[in-house]
Amino acid sequence: MYDAILARSFSRYEQKKLGYGALLGSLFIAFSFCLFFKPNFASLPAFNFRLSAGVNLKMLSSSQRAKDTVCNTMETRTDVCEINGDIRIDSRSATVFVVSPGQEAKNSSWTIRPYPRKEDPKAFKSVREWTVKSVATTDEVSDIPQCNQSHSAPAILFSAGGYSGNNFHDFTDIVIPLYLTARQFDGEVKLLITDAGHSWWIVKFQKFLKNLSRYEFINIDKDNSVHCFRSVIVGLKRHPRELMIDPSRSPYSMKDFRMFLRSSYSLPKAVAIKMGQDDEKQRPLLVIISRKRTRSFINTDEIVRTAEEVGFEVMVTEPDTSMSQFAEIVNSCDVLMGVHGAGLTNMLFLPENAVLIQVVPIGAAWVSKTCFEDPSKDMNIRYLEYKIEAEESSLIQQFPAGHEVFSNPSSIGKQGWDLFRSVYLDKQNVKVDVNRFRPTLLKALELLH
Repeated sequence: MYDAILARSFSRYEQKKLGYGALLGSLFIAFSFCLFFKPNFASLPAFNFRLSAGVNLKMLSSSQRAKDTVCNTMETRTDVCEINGDIRIDSRSATVFVVSPGQEAKNSSWTIRPYPRKEDPKAFKSVREWTVKSVATTDEVSDIPQCNQSHSAPAILFSAGGYSGNNFHDFTDIVIPLYLTARQFDGEVKLLITDAGHSWWIVKFQKFLKNLSRYEFINIDKDNSVHCFRSVIVGLKRHPRELMIDPSRSPYSMKDFRMFLRSSYSLPKAVAIKMGQDDEKQRPLLVIISRKRTRSFINTDEIVRTAEEVGFEVMVTEPDTSMSQFAEIVNSCDVLMGVHGAGLTNMLFLPENAVLIQVVPIGAAWVSKTCFEDPSKDMNIRYLEYKIEAEESSLIQQFPAGHEVFSNPSSIGKQGWDLFRSVYLDKQNVKVDVNRFRPTLLKALELLH
């Protein structure tokens, strides 16, 4: 009906002119609307929410944000605050002050323990609690500390407490999350370390830290200065699974991380030996990680002889406090072998296409899978495991053969981690049946071809 009326009232040329005029008029009205209401857009959450890469909007609570602060407290394993503005870090009160003009930021504060294993209260016992507090310049001057040192580079404040000292936890709880958080700055970032004790942790990982930051590290607990920054991250980003980086949540991968490690420790070997292509007289190197206290090999000499018989050059070694030296040893080998334990974390230093052999004690199948089997899949490492039988475990001397310790380990696990650890990790050693183990060694050789 409208088309018919329009056709009778106007010529086709006039209809076309009228259409163009209506379009231009609509655009003008829309532009005027945007120009007039522009100041109000900034107050809308959708426009004012500042998100870091990889943070899901659904994970952020509106009560956990201020104008220049975003605190993600919804992750299962870590809390992270990303702050921009006038930031003053006072170690004496363990407070990160975010100073803003006027009254808008007053009474906003968050507490955070910057160690990414928040689901574990036991780990948090040795982690210092920090407060992120927004204050207004109209507050009393005494409430806002004055700067002693001002920095142009951004900073990351993180804890070296928790379970640090255990090599597995050093990497999965601190080193990998620190890489995820700091790598984006390409060295232009200052590292503020809390709970570092007498700096032993800093000494252990100093080569990695120096590759991550161009600046001297600050042991913030021992520094009475008020450090001032324009940008600070409190806490470390961490993905849920152990010893893993999820590339769907980060621009980095485990391959990138392992390359960064090799660069940090100047490790020369990028790829494991290729049997049949390299020198035929060269024997692949098998490194056996020895343990002294628990989950140790009872018959190491037998294992060495069997490995040499099938074609390996063998080295038996135990990790020590020198990260650099042990990294070089692991990087030089083609096959790394050990009973489940923190020493296997050194697989991170293996060259590409190397083989990891995990000897799985009685009852430790699930923890072995979680800690080392699953992570190996993202590292371009070939994984083999050897599950011992009851006769190969020292537990056979402590419990009768039909005991639930052997037949139903999950029932022990349901009674709590402390009991599980006491039985299966702290009281168990391994005597490998070398005849039964021989096929695993042969399979490792096959994978190197």
